[in-house]
Amino acid sequence: MTIVAAADGSALGNPGPAGWAWYVDDDHWSAGGWAHGTNNMGELMAVIDLLESTAHVDDDLRILCDSQYVINSVTKWMPGWKRKGWRKSDGSPVLNRELLERLDRALHGRRYTFEWVKGHAGHDLNEAADLRARAAATAYRDGDAIPIGPGWPGAAVHEPAPPLAVAEPVVPSAAPVATSVEFDLFDDLLSAAESDEEIVRRLERELIEPAVRSDAARVAALLHPEFEEIGRSGTLWGRDAILEALAEEDSPAAELAILGTERIGSDAILLTARTVDERGASLRSSLWLRSSGRWRLRFHQGTPEA
Repeated sequence: MTIVAAADGSALGNPGPAGWAWYVDDDHWSAGGWAHGTNNMGELMAVIDLLESTAHVDDDLRILCDSQYVINSVTKWMPGWKRKGWRKSDGSPVLNRELLERLDRALHGRRYTFEWVKGHAGHDLNEAADLRARAAATAYRDGDAIPIGPGWPGAAVHEPAPPLAVAEPVVPSAAPVATSVEFDLFDDLLSAAESDEEIVRRLERELIEPAVRSDAARVAALLHPEFEEIGRSGTLWGRDAILEALAEEDSPAAELAILGTERIGSDAILLTARTVDERGASLRSSLWLRSSGRWRLRFHQGTPEA
């Protein structure tokens, strides 16, 4: 027999009040969370709790996730992280190490497969898990009782999800007025002197710079909250998965030739370009949307040239 379960996480504000949940059916589901956490923490904890709750059941597990971060962590990245003492290729510590180590222990000896499903696309199990994860996050935000669910019958009591620390944003102290201004990549400070098309062209160029792509905070500020990308291999990536992948991999230097820009709405511009790097040439299509006065990348697709 195979247990089919969806696992999902949710963070209000990311970071902020956070919830996680897994769902099989109305009699088999569980949820929890933290007063302060991230979406990735919730995604990991949902899978961990599912594995731990079914540890006494001798069935295969088919785990449905809308998080490529979780799937790639298990299937691609964890062996290398463990060999390097839970450090990334640049020597910096792996994020969420405590949860990843717990996940590694929970996977030991289990028969399982992961399957990616698109979030918020009407998949019944995924929607049920998402609903419960958001309900847990909302309960933490509002100080209400946490809807923990029935769990799995016969499950052993296991350690609760710890209140993991999440770095708080640093608010800088007031600084004296400078006599010159250093341009901030995402400030759009020069927008008064640039057309919208020029801004988008500039940001597209800067986005492929290795120094920028290796800085997750800088990239995150440029990506739309609902950003998606279809990569060279045809894989669909979400925002969190892309940020994690960029943090783990060295980005090759690339030459960019912008082919054109087309305004397709008052706050939407489609940019096409060609890049050449050590992997070859690719055609790029980038959809930029303006929100709250800033241009952010909503969708990107890269297609290798024959």
